[in-house]
Amino acid sequence: MMTQPPDKLVPQPRDRFTFGLWTVGNRGRDPFGDAVRKTLPPTVIVRELSQLGAYGVTLHDNDLVPMGATLQERDQIVRDFKAVLADYHMAVPMVTVNLFYDPVFKDGAFTSSASAVRGFAIDKAKRAIDLGQELGATIFVLWGGREGVEGDGAKDPRNALKWYREAIDTLTAHILTNRYNMRIALEPKPNEPRSDIYLPTVGSMLGFIATLSHPELVGVNPEVAHAKMAGLNAVHEVAQALDQGKLFHIDLNDQRLARFDQDLRFGSDDVKGSFYLVKLLEDSGYQGSLHFDAHPYRTEDSQGVWEFARGCMRSYLAYKEKVRQFREDADIQVVLAHIQHLNQEGPAIVDEPSLNWWRERGYAYEELDQLITELILGLR
Repeated sequence: MMTQPPDKLVPQPRDRFTFGLWTVGNRGRDPFGDAVRKTLPPTVIVRELSQLGAYGVTLHDNDLVPMGATLQERDQIVRDFKAVLADYHMAVPMVTVNLFYDPVFKDGAFTSSASAVRGFAIDKAKRAIDLGQELGATIFVLWGGREGVEGDGAKDPRNALKWYREAIDTLTAHILTNRYNMRIALEPKPNEPRSDIYLPTVGSMLGFIATLSHPELVGVNPEVAHAKMAGLNAVHEVAQALDQGKLFHIDLNDQRLARFDQDLRFGSDDVKGSFYLVKLLEDSGYQGSLHFDAHPYRTEDSQGVWEFARGCMRSYLAYKEKVRQFREDADIQVVLAHIQHLNQEGPAIVDEPSLNWWRERGYAYEELDQLITELILGLR
């Protein structure tokens, strides 16, 4: 009797896959339609993701503790949640803070024109950091979803960046004062919900980080969809973060170029781009969480939610398997060696006598790209 080979796409905790409570818990609302699914309690999300092979969950402060909860209510919620995490051997590697949903943040949180709102936002973020420390998180993500404007006449962007800097410096001081084992990851996005969000790309975030009081504690959390919303190459965005030692966390999903924020299942739309992103992460030795910040389709019921979660993880593992095959494919390795040889031959310098040689030479990239395309499509 023939035995089936083991399924290489079954997720395991060692794969470090994580999901936000808000991702599988997304109820399918959009700007033109109300929710299509019931609210999933955090305890149910932990249980189901554990059974699917995930490593952990992440959360906004208010995904777990509602705004307005008393201290006693907050402590009971956290105790119960920690007990469920222990029961299902799930970690919380990252937490974040919701500084965008409540109407108090309609003019921004850290960049609000009102100093009272800025102070409220900073205090809320401090409490979220405290919550993360209690849950064992080592990364605190900050997405400035309301840190922007609809009209630049309303505030001087130089003031907004100054207030932003003051807020991050205050939070790093809070971490240092309390001796927390935590770093901050800033998440860029070009627009939505604000018309224009400050610090919209990885590059702009990295430039901003260099101006902070404790830049060693602050990195970035790139998201595939956010880069593609601006028509950027997400692989290059992540590579820049890696190059500067600032890839503290990453949000994996998919997105069509220049659209609203779609948060599609990872690897479901841009097949080649997803392959190159997984290759970059695997080649770089990145050891952080592989976090899926995506949403199930609005069409799905509760069963579809878990198919979505399973699909995100299986897709990453499928691309990872293609990366392994890329390394072992004899034809691809021959072409890569040929390309390397081409780059080593020829005149040692580019000067007037050698210009035509350099102008006429080829690089064999078409052959390589076709082989990779066939590999991804399962034709090799």
